[in-house]
Amino acid sequence: MSAIRRLYRGENDINFVKWWRRGLILSALLIVISVLSLFTRGLNFGIDFEGGVSWEVKAPGVSVVDARSALDSVGEGQAKIQIVGTDTLRVQGPASSDGKQDDVRQVLADLAKTDTSEVTVSTVGPSWGKEITKSAERALVAFLAFILLYLSIRLEWKMAVGAVLAMIHDVVISVGVYSIFQLEVTPPTVIAFLTILGYSIYDTIVVFDKVKENQARPALATRVTYTELSSLSMNQVLLRSVNTSVVAILPVISMLVVGAGILGAVTLEEFAIALLVGMVSGAYSSIFVAAPIVVWLKEREPRNRALAERLATGRVTGGSKASRSEALADYEAAVASELAAEATDGDDADSTGSPSAPAAAGRPASSQRAAGTATARPVATPSSPIPPRPRKKGKKR
Repeated sequence: MSAIRRLYRGENDINFVKWWRRGLILSALLIVISVLSLFTRGLNFGIDFEGGVSWEVKAPGVSVVDARSALDSVGEGQAKIQIVGTDTLRVQGPASSDGKQDDVRQVLADLAKTDTSEVTVSTVGPSWGKEITKSAERALVAFLAFILLYLSIRLEWKMAVGAVLAMIHDVVISVGVYSIFQLEVTPPTVIAFLTILGYSIYDTIVVFDKVKENQARPALATRVTYTELSSLSMNQVLLRSVNTSVVAILPVISMLVVGAGILGAVTLEEFAIALLVGMVSGAYSSIFVAAPIVVWLKEREPRNRALAERLATGRVTGGSKASRSEALADYEAAVASELAAEATDGDDADSTGSPSAPAAAGRPASSQRAAGTATARPVATPSSPIPPRPRKKGKKR
């Protein structure tokens, strides 16, 4: 519980540099497995992509073996047979004549002990699935190009490269899971894959924005290397990333358990599985893929290399916990000094009748805690013979 309490209070001090190496090794292993599975096993495309005929009927108590034995009599024993939800029997086969479709329909009605009108028949041509595939490919390329351009302008091109590589990582692993377990790929699955991209980029931007914010603070950026700065930023946004992931994943799990498991909504199952895999992968990649890639690129800049060399000659900065804690303490002391200076200026303004807002408003909680322990700079005595009027806490002037 102590680790959870520290995370909740923002007091965690995890050495992400060590975990980045392990995370990149795990990601490389997962990508290799996914690519090998795609080349050896391929994807289990649904009827919407391959074309054919699909029959569905409510058949409580009927197993796949029973259905296959009954369909052997009409030459459809090798068809794809599934139990969808709890009691829906689905049979998918290649395109056939109307007479054969009626024969399969009659066999399924007899097997389910119902009327033939209760057996739904759907015929899909392969051209429709090809159009969906082409549209998805165009949307994926356009999205990646737009994100690369936007992040290059909003942040910088190195962060844009890290974010795009993290998104590609998420899509490859998600598709690999479908290939390894031979889950059926349907149009809702493709929609879920595209949805994954938006979630992945959001989580990554949160991390990069915090890094840029800390980098703009000289009191911190000049005391640590870029690697240590990124690790510190990850600690500061870790709780937000965890909360965002949990809040997003819980409704998806509900769709799987309630929608697909209890209510038998097949479309929800096809959509939710891909979404769940992609969200978990997106939360992971924003910390263990995008961040280390950007760190690797940024540490090769002459300015950051010079900073690392200067810090190495002054004190030990190998990413240890002691050096990061020392740097954070120096930063908080510097911010506390700034707060004390603002408070002094506010008191001087009060002595002349000028209203002033509380000095600590809008400051981070860690900076406010540091203000109570850090030594403030000497305060000059006001020139006025009348001492400044004490300010009341909790009221704004």
